[in-house]
Amino acid sequence: MRTARRDRLQNGAWRLGRRAAVFLTIAGAFGLGLANPSCAQSEPEPALSDYLPPKEPEVSRDEWRQRIEDARRRAKEVSRERREHPELYKPVPEDPDLVATERLLRDDSLQRGDIVTTKKGMFVYQGRSDQPRRDQDFVPVNPKSVR
Repeated sequence: MRTARRDRLQNGAWRLGRRAAVFLTIAGAFGLGLANPSCAQSEPEPALSDYLPPKEPEVSRDEWRQRIEDARRRAKEVSRERREHPELYKPVPEDPDLVATERLLRDDSLQRGDIVTTKKGMFVYQGRSDQPRRDQDFVPVNPKSVR
């Protein structure tokens, strides 16, 4: 009797284990399907062309030739204009004194009491760092005495 009872218990446990295994297999497969985005239905990923601007229509051969002719005509007009009026296209020479003055006025490293040397002589910077620089902030070191 003991053996029959033991056989029945083992047989029942085996059936329960078999059912549990089938249940876990089905539940696992279902869970993997939800966790795996390749199996689940989703929106298609955007393609590179979705980010690019829409393509312009192709230009016909005649339109392309017309564009080339127009560009050549404009280039010839500009060339003729430059030959007829060269004075309009000469670079304007910069005044070195003006350039040096502008550079001094933009120099952020200047502090009150600094001495700068220019073509016109030596000057002491008397301006303040919290105010914009002006020509009046530079005082001559040796002002010319008036007689």
